[in-house]
Amino acid sequence: MGRKPTGRPTSFDIAYAAGVSQPTVSRALRGDKSVSAKTRARIEEIARDLNYTVDKNASSLRSQRSNTIALLFFEDPTPDESMINPFFLAMLGSITRACADRGLDLLISFQRMEDDWHVQYQDSHRADGLILLGYGDYTKYRERMEQLVRQGTHFARWGSVSSDASGVTIGTDNVAAGRLAGEHLIDRGRRRIAFLGHADDHYPEFAGRYRGLVEALDNACIQADPKLRFNALTTEEEGHAAARALIDSGQAFDAIFAASDLIAIGAMRALAEAGRTVPQDVAVVGFDDIPAASLTTPPLTTVMQDIRRAGEALVETLMAQIEGGELPPRKLPGRLIVRGSTGPAR
Repeated sequence: MGRKPTGRPTSFDIAYAAGVSQPTVSRALRGDKSVSAKTRARIEEIARDLNYTVDKNASSLRSQRSNTIALLFFEDPTPDESMINPFFLAMLGSITRACADRGLDLLISFQRMEDDWHVQYQDSHRADGLILLGYGDYTKYRERMEQLVRQGTHFARWGSVSSDASGVTIGTDNVAAGRLAGEHLIDRGRRRIAFLGHADDHYPEFAGRYRGLVEALDNACIQADPKLRFNALTTEEEGHAAARALIDSGQAFDAIFAASDLIAIGAMRALAEAGRTVPQDVAVVGFDDIPAASLTTPPLTTVMQDIRRAGEALVETLMAQIEGGELPPRKLPGRLIVRGSTGPAR
């Protein structure tokens, strides 16, 4: 199992003493949790006994890897640049934990889609690969992703899972999740369900959620009314404006399914200003389960995206590419979190 120890301790000496391979020693000393806790502890103990320390620079030169990945956000900030979408903040925590479990360093940066950020990171060897969150208009984003695929850039992204050539994607099963929301509102006796969110090719995640709502309505023999669909992006102000437009349209409605929690929170404010009570007059469902969803009055019923599994899947998918393998795109299930904004069952 390797060579006998020499005068100067090396990772091969540790492998010999521990009865494992040298790559296993390297992974264990990086903190990679693919190595069992028992084996990792044994290797660390031997390393201490031999006064062995990891030379990260030498290791990186041998492997041509930095053991660093870059997490890039693509999202328009708020006007005062003080916030990003709270959902992405939660994703950041999940990705950070997944990196720590594998002994990886993480670079975090806001980027504009038009910049050459792949040159700043993978091409300059600052990072072995990229995780991409947020994208705005998908029709513009898709072209850039296809370019990265042609260039051989290692990347994994969070978003709408599709069969196009835009790279390996991890995302929620938005159609199934939208159907869950629709079925819940129908079970609550609602029939005139409005949808707030851009539901077209430019925003495919929102489009999938709307399609799930329509499926739920069809299954209940209820005709979806296109006049109850109003565009909104993921901010409270957009949700407020869309709900105001819905109210001002004069269309009858008894429920709102918002494509995100921020849109739903803005809509609830518009309903209150118009004298409509939630859930008595209008039931409201959001999407994401951000922390603020449980703090609204009444608390917001929403679809929770599996953030913990999302972070793990993104890092796992990216590392498979970096190590010469490949994992397929993956859809994660959403889970309905029922709170007061949809009221009791009828």
